[in-house]
Amino acid sequence: MQSALADAASMLDREVFRELVREIGEQAASEVHAVFAAETESRLKLLRELSIEQGRTKIGREAHSLKSSAGTFGYRALAGLALRLEREAARLAEGEYRALLDQMDAAYSSAAALELQG
Repeated sequence: MQSALADAASMLDREVFRELVREIGEQAASEVHAVFAAETESRLKLLRELSIEQGRTKIGREAHSLKSSAGTFGYRALAGLALRLEREAARLAEGEYRALLDQMDAAYSSAAALELQG
């Protein structure tokens, strides 16, 4: 059971969102979170459409933005993977890039599902 809790904590740090609620209120935090969710889904889709060979600079910029926004909402695993993509975009092969995107999609889905569980 402890490892399941540790796995969940590595995906989603709920305290980060609670702190945001304390700072800006529940309504505003919920609105900002909705924007985050929509932008994250769009950004992940865009990353899927980009080729690592032709889009390394854009991929690095998108990964940087994703890292920052994921961190703001406590999506730890996604933020870590986005940081890795940001740092390694200049040298990744296409297969490595696609595998990293798969991991990012899974991390986002897992954290979002945990968030819904409350």
